[in-house]
Amino acid sequence: MHLTADREGNITEENSLQDRFLEVLYRSRTGRILLKPLVSPMISKLGGKILDSGMSRLLIRPFIRSNSIDMTDYEEKKYTSYNDFFKRKLAPCARVIEEKPEILISPCDSRLSVYRIEEGFSFFIKQTPYTVQSLLKSGRLAKAYAGGYLWVFRLCVDDYHRYIYVDQGKVSGSRRIQGVFHTVNPVANDHFPIYKENTREYSLLCSENFGTILQMEVGALLVGKIENRPGNRNVHRGEEKGNFAFGGSTIILMTQAGKVLPDEDILRNSSKGIETRVKLGEHVGRK
Repeated sequence: MHLTADREGNITEENSLQDRFLEVLYRSRTGRILLKPLVSPMISKLGGKILDSGMSRLLIRPFIRSNSIDMTDYEEKKYTSYNDFFKRKLAPCARVIEEKPEILISPCDSRLSVYRIEEGFSFFIKQTPYTVQSLLKSGRLAKAYAGGYLWVFRLCVDDYHRYIYVDQGKVSGSRRIQGVFHTVNPVANDHFPIYKENTREYSLLCSENFGTILQMEVGALLVGKIENRPGNRNVHRGEEKGNFAFGGSTIILMTQAGKVLPDEDILRNSSKGIETRVKLGEHVGRK
């Protein structure tokens, strides 16, 4: 069970069937033994092939019902597989992109937590310590974000799984760091340093308004695909950067010291261990 809040300050306890299953899997010795094959890239790829098959369409309607997904938010089309449905596109005007240049926007629908990156390049997610260097596998790049903020946008299985650029500017190519595929549910973080074990990709956006933003996509349990669009080009705010295939996933942003101040409600919730529910394109910080 974990806590989330909406932008009006209403707090909800989340304890879904999926959450309870993952608690058993990660908090019992037997469950953690069973996890070893499940988090491997081979199993993730196999799961991806099954969910790309035409037979997997049978899973779509039960998934929509069990997660109460409002399909009026999405384009009308006939889906060829479960993964085709999972990567569905929003209908026009289903999300509003905040256009004010001084406002930092969310890259995705998610549950957001924000952490200050201390001068030693360290930060804590719950009680688990991390360093920017271990996350990026680069001490030189880590130094650029000392004193800034790390933004963790956690996507659940029922969220929209496409993501965007948060500002206009020049984006680099992607660097991939190979790893395994733990769930990104908070329960896993109590037992595994998931953000430095999971497969991930990142790129650098030399943005017009917020300095150089690092954007990282983190794969998760049964998510073998991080499908990013080509880099090394100029991009605009709200442009689609990529999408995940099946499963819950995470987007991480890093912003440099003095460039962005997170919204007060997000900082307050994060200090209490509460995730803030945000939508793609809405304001989450200010220049």
